[in-house]
Amino acid sequence: MDLLQLVLRYLHLVGFAAVLGGWLVSWLGGKRNFNTAMLYGIATQLATGIVLFGLAAAGDDANHAKLGVKFLLALLLGVMIAIPVWKKRETIAAGHFFATGALIAVTAGVAVFWQ
Repeated sequence: MDLLQLVLRYLHLVGFAAVLGGWLVSWLGGKRNFNTAMLYGIATQLATGIVLFGLAAAGDDANHAKLGVKFLLALLLGVMIAIPVWKKRETIAAGHFFATGALIAVTAGVAVFWQ
């Protein structure tokens, strides 16, 4: 069970790296668009997060409030990223783009600082 949790955490972090890295590449490149790496990254985070929550709930060491907030933030990020990618938008409105970046940072902050 411990190996499964470690692999899932690793994949969860890889998904985060894809989301943050894709956003940073877009921002630093001056394009302000979302890419498929971000879409696959957030999908990976949602899938592994749900399984990790199930494993934590089975072991009675789940912080349901924190995990609920993280799920809602990840779901919101998924919608914010998926719609422009599916519609193949060349550029994203500045407010949408930077709100997505801020939400990525907030989601990471919740994961790290909320004990």
